[in-house]
Amino acid sequence: MGLSIIILAAGQGTRMRSDLPKVLQPLAGRPLLGYVLDSARELGADDVCVVYGHGGDEVPARFSGAGVRWTLQAEQLGTGHAVQQAMPETPDDNQVLVLFGDVPLLTVSTLRKLLDATPKNEFAVLTVDMDDPSGYGRIVRDGDKVIGIVEQKDASEAEKAISEINTGVMACPAGKLKRWLNRLSNDNAQGEYYLTDTIAMAVADRVTVHGIKASNWTEVMGINDKKQLAEAERALQARLVDELMANGVGFADPTRVDIRGDLVCGKDVFIDVNAVFEGDVALGDGTRIESNNLIRDSKLGAGTVVHSNCHIEGATTGENCEIGPFARMRPGAELANNVKVGNFVEIKKSTVADGSKINHLTYIGDTEIGTGVNVGAGTITCNYDGANKHKTTIGDNAFIGSGVNLVAPVEIGRDATIGAGSTITRHAPEGELTLERSKQTTIRGWKKPTKSGAS
Repeated sequence: MGLSIIILAAGQGTRMRSDLPKVLQPLAGRPLLGYVLDSARELGADDVCVVYGHGGDEVPARFSGAGVRWTLQAEQLGTGHAVQQAMPETPDDNQVLVLFGDVPLLTVSTLRKLLDATPKNEFAVLTVDMDDPSGYGRIVRDGDKVIGIVEQKDASEAEKAISEINTGVMACPAGKLKRWLNRLSNDNAQGEYYLTDTIAMAVADRVTVHGIKASNWTEVMGINDKKQLAEAERALQARLVDELMANGVGFADPTRVDIRGDLVCGKDVFIDVNAVFEGDVALGDGTRIESNNLIRDSKLGAGTVVHSNCHIEGATTGENCEIGPFARMRPGAELANNVKVGNFVEIKKSTVADGSKINHLTYIGDTEIGTGVNVGAGTITCNYDGANKHKTTIGDNAFIGSGVNLVAPVEIGRDATIGAGSTITRHAPEGELTLERSKQTTIRGWKKPTKSGAS
């Protein structure tokens, strides 16, 4: 029996007070719907359908290439009506699992438990116990079987005392579901077709309905406003941090870290407070991340220390590097082993070889730095002429004095020394001291360069 997963993602989400469709609201840097689609893929469904509505083509456009079929619910006439839109192309002999695009924290293990409890031709609903079930439909059981769902307004005092409520997630045979959906009525105060009404139809048709409990409310919570979105964010962060701690990662305060992507850590990694990780980040063995750092799409080698208040994006390091405090590593920054990048240093699209040091107040852009180089405070590689970028090359063991401007394209030879305060515009030979102390000169009639192509 195949598996069809139908994800309901058509809600307008008015309580979000946002132009962005509800299922595209970000949770840990990703759209809510993305988490549900990940679960569908992990379950191995051979048919995944997303029913969308509010936001028009914005939702399917965001997930183009996701390998799902998209069905438009032009009018929002209830959950039963939404599922009905997906059924014509759903194979009759498949098992159907109904999920919600605004319920992102539901685990695959819970969904597998729900599916495993649903033999062919039977029905299962996901439930959860709540301390305060007010406002939710109560699950009425006869032993292990569910015999109905009673809404709050229709419940007796005994039924109001029931703490088990319906989550809306369900699994059942596609052929039977099609028949039940065709029998739905919208004769209710909202004038909508409710998916939950199919449970009563299943009971009436003598189909066994199983009630499978989720472990906690957080896992099945729907997200309808920014407050709930923030609550889900903290719940997801706690889950991610717990997984990392179980694998040996140390945190100064597990509640003060944000992971918005995929964080992979080696042994003996320590992360201090207010660290933010975005995209794909890898931290090697013994890496130490101090407080107030943002690290995005970067790979840091073993033994590397990132001091406080750094911004690292699209960068890589070798082993035992030291970065910061207050350093910025921009895309294309590549450090080899034992490199030191100090306070208020910015590096962009540059390579720095083993053992080199750039300690203070420096900008390095479009540069190749050899081994054992020392770059003095206030040095600037002048890589941009107003139209195009140019390269600077600094040879092994060169010493660049403080306050130096290296006007690219320029090459500094190995073992060369550049005197402090110099503006270097021509090749500096290896093994020699080069300095510049010329008077100020104005070049009359000079014209700005024009672009020669992409840079």
